[in-house]
Amino acid sequence: MPATNENTKQIKSRQRVAQHGEVFTNPREVNAMLDLVRDESFRLDSRFLEPACGDGNFLIEILRRKLSLLSSVKSSTEWEFNSLIAVGACYGIELLEDNAAACRERLYCEVIDTYSRSLHTPSPLRGTPPNLGGESSYLKSLKYMLQKNIVCGDALTYRTADGKPITFCEWTPIAGSMQFSRRDFQFDFLVNQTHQYSLFDEQGEAQNFDEPVRSYPPMHYTQLFRYGD
Repeated sequence: MPATNENTKQIKSRQRVAQHGEVFTNPREVNAMLDLVRDESFRLDSRFLEPACGDGNFLIEILRRKLSLLSSVKSSTEWEFNSLIAVGACYGIELLEDNAAACRERLYCEVIDTYSRSLHTPSPLRGTPPNLGGESSYLKSLKYMLQKNIVCGDALTYRTADGKPITFCEWTPIAGSMQFSRRDFQFDFLVNQTHQYSLFDEQGEAQNFDEPVRSYPPMHYTQLFRYGD
């Protein structure tokens, strides 16, 4: 179900509607649907997958609900770590690359804006010399996570735009360490009709009935971008 920015039309062009069936969802309808699973949408690590995410109406409302749980957090380190738990639980597949890129950008900006409001700081560039204007390691990890979680591909064929199997990362926070563990699973296994169960259980933990495509060593939350693949 494609999505779009607030205050924009439900279609971009008739040609896109005809070619791709692209019709965007009204934010009011998005929130009404999310209220049907209200408890899950307000749980920081509850995972959501939007198989036709457009430029992010569903995912951004889910992310807003999750980030609202951090309103009382005053430590920048704790806020950053928990924000990545929230982002890491949001997944999307989008057929059109421009929409996928816009979705990543919207989610990225939402985190930055909420960070600034929550911690009363102009920018989450902690640890970066202001005169260099560079990105902090946290922001690099945020971008990396979004690149992995929002995939340009076809949810019906289980393939990316370049024909490879769609693969999603499972980001699991390691309590007391400010680290994440990462395991990759193929999307086609998640929806395979021979399996009558979810890849993740009700607590958001990975099921043990199959091996991941690949497992990685734990990494500090500011260093996730160093996985590099």
